[in-house]
Amino acid sequence: MSYKIIVDSCGELPEQLKQDARFQSVPLELDVDDYHVVDDETFCQEEFLRKVKESPNCPKSACPSPQKYYDAYECEAEHIYAVTLSARLSGSFNSAQTAKQMFESDYPDKQVYVFNSCSASIGETLIAMKIQELEEEGCTFEQTVERTQAYIAQQRTFFVLETLETLRKNGRLSNLKAFVANVLNIKPVMGSTPEGEICQLGQAQGINKALERMVQEILRHVDGKEKQMLAIAHCNCPKRAERVKEKLEKLMNFKDILILDTAGISSMYANDGGIIIAV
Repeated sequence: MSYKIIVDSCGELPEQLKQDARFQSVPLELDVDDYHVVDDETFCQEEFLRKVKESPNCPKSACPSPQKYYDAYECEAEHIYAVTLSARLSGSFNSAQTAKQMFESDYPDKQVYVFNSCSASIGETLIAMKIQELEEEGCTFEQTVERTQAYIAQQRTFFVLETLETLRKNGRLSNLKAFVANVLNIKPVMGSTPEGEICQLGQAQGINKALERMVQEILRHVDGKEKQMLAIAHCNCPKRAERVKEKLEKLMNFKDILILDTAGISSMYANDGGIIIAV
């Protein structure tokens, strides 16, 4: 059966998947004051991070409209899958679901499924790659959905922030806490809950200790699960991502470790210097 995998732009796609006609990215949009950007191939990370740093206000995002998902569903593929940012963080999942209902009404012979990633960024990427793997194995539509949902249920996302400014600007951290954290060089270690919400796993003094703490959290999650795929997304810090990769390779026998730079939405969440890991 032919298939198509649609990922909202919070999920970074490797270059080979960007060139694969069976994959499509549906962009979210970003605003920093009067600076507006579509999260597609036109996104400039350097310019966006500069605007975020200069603005006293928190950057905002807008999810794709149902029409954009509907347009992406219109294809020759018989099996159509969409992977979206966590429904607890964005309206992207609801838009994709609304489009699915409209599309199935117009094309009852098509099979469409929308996955709530319960994650973001590189977590979505791994889910999309899992769908492809199952389709290539010859799984039926129903088998692919069931096994991908099981994969999502056991997947976790972790991230470390270099700066707390975005958290401060969006009201999740008081000015006093942000000031104290900056003075003491405190870096939060964050993660995802099974429901797809953001939680704090801990904190450490300095970025290197925070990354060490994140690595330990990852090892606890994957303990006994050899040959898993792990992915790292970094926001403007490739050398830091490589160091984390080398450390993880020494501690666990992963199937592969993929490194990608963050696109627009993930850059907004991670901010300059942030590291995101999904496994």
